[in-house]
This record gives sequence, C-alpha cells and structure tokens, in this order.
Amino acid sequence: MSLLGKVGVVSAMTAVSRVFGLAREIIMAHFFGTGTLQSAFVIAFRIPNLFRRLFGEGALGAAFVPVFAEIERTEGRERAQLFLARILGLLVCALGLLVGIGVAVTYAVEWGSASDSRWAEAMPLTRIMLPYALLICVAAIVSAALNVHDRFAIPSLTPVILNLCWIAALVGVCPFLPEEGYWRIGAVCWGILFAGFAQIAFQLPELRRVGYRLRFAFTGWRASPYVRQVLLQMGPASLGIALAQINICVDGWLAFYGAAWAPSALEYADRIIYLPLGLFGTAFATVLLPTYSRQAADADRAALVATLERSLRNLFVIMAPMALGLMALATPTVSLLYERGAFDAQSTLWTARAVAAYALGLIAFSSAKTVIPVFYAHKDLRTPVTVAAWCVLGNFALNLLSVLLLPEGWRHVGIATSTVLNSFANTGILLAILIRRGLRPNLANLLSTALRALLAAGLMAGAVYALHAWLAGQGLTLFLTVPLAIAVGGALYFPLARLFVPTALREVLDDLPFRRRRA
Repeated sequence: MSLLGKVGVVSAMTAVSRVFGLAREIIMAHFFGTGTLQSAFVIAFRIPNLFRRLFGEGALGAAFVPVFAEIERTEGRERAQLFLARILGLLVCALGLLVGIGVAVTYAVEWGSASDSRWAEAMPLTRIMLPYALLICVAAIVSAALNVHDRFAIPSLTPVILNLCWIAALVGVCPFLPEEGYWRIGAVCWGILFAGFAQIAFQLPELRRVGYRLRFAFTGWRASPYVRQVLLQMGPASLGIALAQINICVDGWLAFYGAAWAPSALEYADRIIYLPLGLFGTAFATVLLPTYSRQAADADRAALVATLERSLRNLFVIMAPMALGLMALATPTVSLLYERGAFDAQSTLWTARAVAAYALGLIAFSSAKTVIPVFYAHKDLRTPVTVAAWCVLGNFALNLLSVLLLPEGWRHVGIATSTVLNSFANTGILLAILIRRGLRPNLANLLSTALRALLAAGLMAGAVYALHAWLAGQGLTLFLTVPLAIAVGGALYFPLARLFVPTALREVLDDLPFRRRRA
C-alpha cells in the first residue's frame, strides 16, 4: 500500500472519531455554552491531555516505536513482548504516583481559593479526570505497538470510544440531572473516566492478533538496557513536550484570566480545526513515524527525503483549500454547528474569530507533524525539544502580550494566532537543521508548491465567501448555504489546482488507493 494509501486508512478511521468529536462539542455547546463552568471543564481536561501527550503519544511513544521495532526485528517477538510489558509496568508506576500527587494538589488549590473563584470550580472536575491520564497513556502505548505492525485502523478508531462515552453521558444522563451546580458537568467527567478503560479493552483483540498480550512487568528501569535506552531518549523530549503542554495549559489559564468565556471559545474553535487536521495532518504523522523508522534503520536517506518531500507536497495541496475555505466561512460554520441552546450569537462571534485565527494552523500543524517524526526515526528526540522550547518561550510572550494589550473580545484571537506562528517557526527551524545534516529536501520546490496551492485556494475562498453571502441574501438557511458553498468550493479548487499545482495534484491523485488498484 502507498504512503497515501495508509494515510487514507488512518484518515477514514479518524474521520469517524472527528465527526463524533464534533458531535459531542455541539451537544456540549447546547448544554453549557461558553459559561464559566464549561471553561473550568476545559481547563480540567487539559491536565490528563498533558500526560497523554507526554507519556502516551508524545515523548515516550516517540522513543518507544523505533526501539520496539528494532527489538522485534533483531531479537524476536518474545523479547519484544517483555520489553512492552516493562514499559507498561513502568508507565503505570510513574503515572500512578503523579496522579496521586495531582489529586492532593487539587484539594490544596481548592482549600486555598475563594469558594466563588474560577480556579476552585475547576478542581473537583480535575480530580475526577486525573486517573484518565494513566488509562489513556496505556491505551496510547498499545496503539503505538499496533502501528509498528502497520495496524492503523483500530488505533485510529480508539478515540471514538471516548466520544461515544462522552455523548452517552451528555444525552443519556445530563437531561435527568439538575442544571445547577456540578451535576451535569460531573457526569461528563465520569463518562470520560469510564472511556479510559474502554479504550484499552477495545484494542486488546487486535493486539492478540499480532501476537502480543497486555502484560505489566514491574521490574524497574534497571532490568533492561532497552528500557534505559527509551528513558534516556525520552528525557530531553519529555522536557520539550512538557514545556509545550504546560504552555498549552498556561495559555488556557491566560485566556481564563482574560475572559471567563475565552477557554470555551478556543476549545470549540479547536474542535472545528481538528476535524480536517485529524483527517490528514495527524494521519500522516501516525503513518510516517514507522515509515521513517524503517527507512532510517535501512540507512536509506534518499528514500526518507523523498517520503518527506512527497508528504509535504501532499499536505500543501490538501490543506490549503481547507485552511482558506474555513477562514472564509468561519462565522456561518460556527453558527450552523453550535448556535443553539446556551450557545448564543455572541458565543458564535467569539468562536468564529478564533476559528479564522486558527485556520492557517492547518498547514502549520500538519507540516510540523510531518517533519518532527524524521528526528524521532533517527532516535534524536533532543533536537525537536530544543527547538520547541525556544518557540514555546516566544509563544508565551506573544500570548501574554495578547492578554495584556488586546481588547477583551480579541485576546483569545491573539492566543490562537501566536500558536499558529509558533508552529510555522518550529517547522522552519527543524527543516533548516535537517538540511545541515545532509537530509536535503528541495525547499525551493516545496515553497513554490505551497505558494501556488495557497493562490489557488485563495481564489477559491474568495468565490466561496461571495457565493455564501449571495445565498444568504436570498433568504436560504445555513443548512443549505454552508454545504452548497463548501461543495462549490471543492468543485472549483480542482481545476484551479490543475492550473497552479498540476504535478503535486497528480501525485495526490496517483497515490489514492482506488486509483492504484485500478492501475
């Protein structure tokens, strides 16, 4: 299967998850709007996500995949099973301790805050969801082991379990609970915790099919040189990812400081952005790490550079129309998806501004997810960390200036914009480092492709914006105007892409699974 074919599998599975994720946010908007309690929930949920990025999909996952693949190739499946068990055992011990400390901290913060403080409201929710951090990290390592065997479908579907449990709590429990207090939002938190167990169980049959079992070996890090190797490799990466994730949490707190509704508006916007990002950017990253790892293990630098170049060209052609089209249709899209119940017109305005600011991040975030795995495949987790650390400092400075200098209705826009700029800077610096190391993608060709794809997408976005305005002026509802504008935009982008980026478009079309089968 071609690289884009594998990406297609992940994208298809991820699409299911993202659609359910968007559905859950629509229901959350109906019940909680952009109120203080919703923002407190957003802040609380970022804590387990910090652990997931750090110990699951982040540093540990990036260090685990190349070593796990190497052990299985050189020493066999039995040694690889023992290595997996030791990593999981160490993960449970470390995170169990951190979760216990975190629960104690929530009590301390709650006792030290005024009863009507925004921060005090977030603490009970954080307490419920902290154990989810341990569960989701175990699920993430199991997913990484499956990805090494080119099993992408089940791991990519696993987030659906979270969304289903979340939606079940919203529609099956919340309507029967009092609107006042923590009853409804607390039910959502318990649903998320239950989802952690379900996400692990969902992957176990597939894990057994590739010859492994879910086992935990509590033998300590000294028991295996491979475990020590992973820990040494993830050490610097952990610092960088920790800085990035702490920065995300601090951004949320800064937004909360700037306005009680701001974290909610950013979270709703983020969910819209993550629908296309998950379909393509995250899917590419999922497939590329094991692909790069095999090419690095074979010392095939030419193949690795070719994979990197082709992946970036594919992303530019795919993400440019999504980014600019989303900017053009930000307000009607937000209104169509969210504006009902507690989510009013003012909430739509705040969220649409954030969506427009985040939109170009589709290109920035996807590019970063394509470049960073090159370093991970070479077991170099230090370099991305160092670069990320400097970018995080710049991002924090811009976010702080946004909160202090911008008007209240625009502070969260400054936070979103600085996040996008940070990601572009991160990707550019990493590409420059790869070139210095002799991995030389053709930057002139990549830049030309990106600019021409943006030009085609810009012409499409202008036409889409004008078309939607005209349709709305005819008195049509959003349920008609938004889908019609998107459909026309998609139809218009194809001939524009054939005009401006014909070679890159042909690459995308040639790599499509159904085209390859027919050929």
